[in-house]
Amino acid sequence: MKFRPCIDIHNGSVKQIIGGSLEDSGNQAVDNFVSGQNAAFYARKYREDGLSGGHIILLNPKGSEFYGEDVSQAKAALEEYPGGMQIGGGMEEKNAEEFLAMGASHIIVTSYVFQGGMIYMDRLKRLVSLLGKEHLVLDLSCRYVEDDYYIVTDRWQKVTKVKMNRQTMEMLSEYCDEFLIHAVDVEGKASGVEKEVVRRLGERRFLPVTYAGGIHSMEDIDWIRKEGNGFVDFTVGSALDLFGGTISYQELLKF
Repeated sequence: MKFRPCIDIHNGSVKQIIGGSLEDSGNQAVDNFVSGQNAAFYARKYREDGLSGGHIILLNPKGSEFYGEDVSQAKAALEEYPGGMQIGGGMEEKNAEEFLAMGASHIIVTSYVFQGGMIYMDRLKRLVSLLGKEHLVLDLSCRYVEDDYYIVTDRWQKVTKVKMNRQTMEMLSEYCDEFLIHAVDVEGKASGVEKEVVRRLGERRFLPVTYAGGIHSMEDIDWIRKEGNGFVDFTVGSALDLFGGTISYQELLKF
């Protein structure tokens, strides 16, 4: 179990937002924190402190007036920490190699593979052929709908028909190097973790997996250690003091 740092970029700025509030229309989101520092500042800090395996997420869609600014921020961060961070947000066959060339260790993919409620295995297999399994992370971010947890896409705005469960993770594990799971209903709220999601991730180790969403105290992190059986990694966003919260970044460096 280890701490995975993050850099979320929206409208050209490093931010922490409430995940469920994100809307493509008007590039809207409810902001928890807008940093006065750029993405390169955080990447440099993570590199100097020896924190690897974190992720950069571009929160504007391609075609947005802000997407180019998001990419510029991400490029500067990757130049600061080549090979040290993953990147996601609008990733597909057309641009994935470009971001690897910028210095990303892995490409994080959701919407390109999960569309219209389905898994497009042909797309996934082409990405594996293009990038190599060792450079691919599948984002299985999910929310509870009616009877179970379902994978969500398009910046967490669309619910698929694919459940986020052991069977899905087992099937997909041969096509990627890691999993990233945001619990969307609590993402950005610092109100406590989505416990059932963590329990599912801790049931069986398929691949390295990172949980994000709702962490607001060191007690939450201790709970993840226990219920995640010691192998569920975690990221802290809005609750981290780097982003205006109360959890000490220095304390997390111990992980």
